[in-house]
Amino acid sequence: MLDTMTFTKAAAGLFGALLVFLLGSWAAEELYSVESHGQQAYVIEVDDGSAETAEVEEVDFATVLASAEVDKGARLFRQCSACHKLEQGANGTGPYLYAIVGRPKASSEGFGYSDALASLDGVWTPENLSDFLESPRNYAPGTSMSYSGMRKIEDRANLIAYLDSLDD
Repeated sequence: MLDTMTFTKAAAGLFGALLVFLLGSWAAEELYSVESHGQQAYVIEVDDGSAETAEVEEVDFATVLASAEVDKGARLFRQCSACHKLEQGANGTGPYLYAIVGRPKASSEGFGYSDALASLDGVWTPENLSDFLESPRNYAPGTSMSYSGMRKIEDRANLIAYLDSLDD
């Protein structure tokens, strides 16, 4: 069974694979070695973290709300209309939003609020609504509202201006 021809074929296969591996290693070293070719043609700058970060200027929400556009807020409400209604007492998946600005929190008649929202005190001021719309889960941890949030402060101001305009 084991004759010299079988042994020769096995040894040739092993040495051939080793030769291919060594030639490939040599070619890769020649292609990707910086020392053999001198200086790199293109150097990527990497931030070492020592540079000062630019300070983000906080914008006062009242200033943004003063320049809010009701028409843009009406377009933004389309996202909310999947769960909320604007008619007083007409709850959907979420509570109705008619006269929400200035209304006590968790006060829609006939709606079952989550414990997180039911435990909140106070009224829905424009600032509170902005904080809630930015991230409902951060404002009221444990809320059942699945909305991920509205990041732009201008969009939140436009939406709140629209909701505030509905009840005169």
